[in-house]
Amino acid sequence: MASQDSATLRNDLFSRRWFLLFLVFLIATSIYLGCVLSPPSLMDDVDAVQAQIAKTMLTSGDWVTARLDGVVYLEKAPLIYWLMAFLYKIFGVADWVARLPVALASIALALLSAAFGMWAFGERAGFYAGLCMSTCVGLFLFTRIQIPDVMLTFTIALAMWAFLRALDEEEKQPRLWAAILAASLGTGLLLKSLVGIVFPVAAALIFLFLTKQLFSRRTWRRLRPLSGSLIVLLIAAPWHVLATLRNPPYFAWTLQSGPGLYHGFLWFYFVNEQLLRFLNLRYPRDYNTVPRLYFWLFHLLWLFPWSVYLPAITKLSFKPVDRAGQTRLLALCWAGFILIFFTFSTTQEYYTMPCYPALALLLGSAMAAEGEWIHRGTRVLGAITSVAALAAIAVAFAVRDLLTPGDISSALSHHPSAYTLSLGHMLDLTFDSFAYLRLPLCVAGAAFVLGAVGNLRWSGMRAFLASSLMMVLFFHAARLALVVFDPFLSSRPLAEALRSAPPGKLIVDHHYYYFSSVIFYTGQDPLLLNGKFNNLEYGAAAPGAPAVFLTDSEFKDLWTSENKYYLVVSEKGAGRIETLVGKEHFQTAATSGGKLLLANVPTQSSSSAPPTVPRRTGAALFLSSSIGK
Repeated sequence: MASQDSATLRNDLFSRRWFLLFLVFLIATSIYLGCVLSPPSLMDDVDAVQAQIAKTMLTSGDWVTARLDGVVYLEKAPLIYWLMAFLYKIFGVADWVARLPVALASIALALLSAAFGMWAFGERAGFYAGLCMSTCVGLFLFTRIQIPDVMLTFTIALAMWAFLRALDEEEKQPRLWAAILAASLGTGLLLKSLVGIVFPVAAALIFLFLTKQLFSRRTWRRLRPLSGSLIVLLIAAPWHVLATLRNPPYFAWTLQSGPGLYHGFLWFYFVNEQLLRFLNLRYPRDYNTVPRLYFWLFHLLWLFPWSVYLPAITKLSFKPVDRAGQTRLLALCWAGFILIFFTFSTTQEYYTMPCYPALALLLGSAMAAEGEWIHRGTRVLGAITSVAALAAIAVAFAVRDLLTPGDISSALSHHPSAYTLSLGHMLDLTFDSFAYLRLPLCVAGAAFVLGAVGNLRWSGMRAFLASSLMMVLFFHAARLALVVFDPFLSSRPLAEALRSAPPGKLIVDHHYYYFSSVIFYTGQDPLLLNGKFNNLEYGAAAPGAPAVFLTDSEFKDLWTSENKYYLVVSEKGAGRIETLVGKEHFQTAATSGGKLLLANVPTQSSSSAPPTVPRRTGAALFLSSSIGK
């Protein structure tokens, strides 16, 4: 009878655990798969660049060396490109397909955080950790572009869990978990190079030192570093060797980096991209840094709404006397190392995404323990969401009668000095611009009302679920807002105008990144006017680099010839082009979002006005396209 009761209890716990994991899956899927839809289109800059590299790999058959416009692009690891290209082959080349790897990785990360927390702390704490991971602002914001950081975060979190399980006395398969640990490290190398190993290994070594296991024979016998190293090499070494052989010279013993210098793949990938970037000496310096105070304080925003519970973490026990204490201590080593590492390196906000699961585990553990700080945090969140709801409703009401001519770019201001911040473009919003955002404002207002009611009336799991549903609704409001910003953040409307125009060769003014979505959506390989800088500068110096870069004089000769050319350019840059070739030599074929499509041969009667690409409707919070460089 006792054995039957015990079996029934195990079945109940098993069923409850799967039900809670399913809820996390449902919430994460509704956010991340729900937001792969198009529009919004792929944004100019890194977003469309990543998708285009994968497209080139698929069409060229070269899965080793990434290229942009035929120029070797050696700075990034290839796994995200392989995943995109593989999905292109299954579903076809499309923007929503390009988004699938990041979306699926986000869902997997939420489930992994929940499963890790359930193993360490129990069902409720793991469930809360999964909620924190799937609905925090940072994970959503930094997965709006196709960068591999969420995949890296998954491999690091899996490595940390595998590390603890390999060491756990109750674990029946330590050899399997040691192999999973090694496979995670090898995969991390193919996602973002050395940090895929440095972060988890450093956190693990600090943990072993603090728990007095670093010099224990038992530790290394269970972790199996020799066989683990072989697994890492089997996963990561082939691509590194092939990329080195195909992009000589093989070795360059120098720290000198500058214009026109080409030292091959191995030097650029490890010395320039790893060492010199850490020292902030990388050339070309095509990245921004965030002031260190903002870098730390913004984590309150990236972890919102769950950051209100951060003070409760101080009440937890970090003594490694049991599985829960060991996990908390490891999470502290894990998050602490990453935050301190980037404090002394280049500070970009999304770089610290790999510490989010560690903080989610600590938050989930504190939320399950409840206590006074959790109760206070719930009430604080209720007050914050109440104010946010009133503000959203008030603004939506105030702009109800404002006209919305053209697209939203005409109603924005510009603050270039703020664009080093991932939300720097938020300062571009004017009161008039909110008239374009009526629908997202209403949806966001409804989300905040839900959060306010849930957090002021309830506590515990009910309040946490209300906050999660609030964020699901809010993120979809954000997606609607990105649709409104589509002409500003993406150049897809110009691409559509170009596809319907008479055939001609495309030229991009200044930098490939600035109009990368035109290239993705048209499928054209453009010429680049004065575009030999930043990400393409190193590859442009490689032997056999394609002749795709134009000087002003070369451009003028082509533009004034009998052949047909199109040029995509910003409104600010159009004046320079007019001065260079003369107004009589070009005509505006389309405009959208402060950008122009120019033609050197008229595409319509000169008596008609150039068409403005119709803006798309939709709407919520404006999320910047400046992240990801």
